[in-house]
Amino acid sequence: MGRTAFRGAVLTGLRLALSWLSVLPVSVDEVTARTCRRAIGFAPVVGALLGAVGAALLWGLTTLSAPPLLAGLLTVGALVVLTRGMHVDGLADAVDGLGCYGPPERALSVMRDGSTGPFAVVALALVLGVQAVGLAELARTGAWGAVVLAPAVGRGAFLLCCRRSLPAARPEGMGSLVAGSQSTWTVTAWWCVLGVLGAFVLPGAPWVGVLAVALSAAALWSFTRHARHRFGGITGDVLGASSELATTIVIAVCTFA
Repeated sequence: MGRTAFRGAVLTGLRLALSWLSVLPVSVDEVTARTCRRAIGFAPVVGALLGAVGAALLWGLTTLSAPPLLAGLLTVGALVVLTRGMHVDGLADAVDGLGCYGPPERALSVMRDGSTGPFAVVALALVLGVQAVGLAELARTGAWGAVVLAPAVGRGAFLLCCRRSLPAARPEGMGSLVAGSQSTWTVTAWWCVLGVLGAFVLPGAPWVGVLAVALSAAALWSFTRHARHRFGGITGDVLGASSELATTIVIAVCTFA
């Protein structure tokens, strides 16, 4: 592949990542296995951009003397809107699937159903509540870097979910496009970068940011192994749930600094 072709492929992957993971009106003419693989590789970059927007909004609301919890709730709401609610929808569906009885086919059917069960309601309330309270605390302490890091790690979850050893749970949907698309080297490299960045987001307590990234990776590894056992592999809903799980863990852990 020539330099021009390579640059075009990279830009197409970035455009697809922005189109998939944000509300930005970015269009991609050709969606292939290669562009999907590259798009997943750019997911943490898109997450950092979303985190920067969230940090700016949180800072602005705090500067305007908004109550901390209100600022946190509004920021969480804005991030949900900026991602079309895909990740929280995936969280709700995945939790409902995990909470039902029966074989993987039954769980996948529940996830496709679209209705929201009691497990999903509790999970959404807990995750969004922890995020809002955590963002309020991070704003109080001025830990803006942690606000940016959390969505970046959340989108880094996509790489870990798409590692080579995890198959797709079904032959259609987003999961089938990206399952197994990320090499061990790519996953390891990105998570090392996130870990290094974590050391700089909380001045005076660098180990807390690193610990937050490490705990997120451990939780995601366990969650995706269980998803493979319960669903037979990953789906788009598993990707969304993983993103919200990692984001929440980073926010919560960073509040302990």
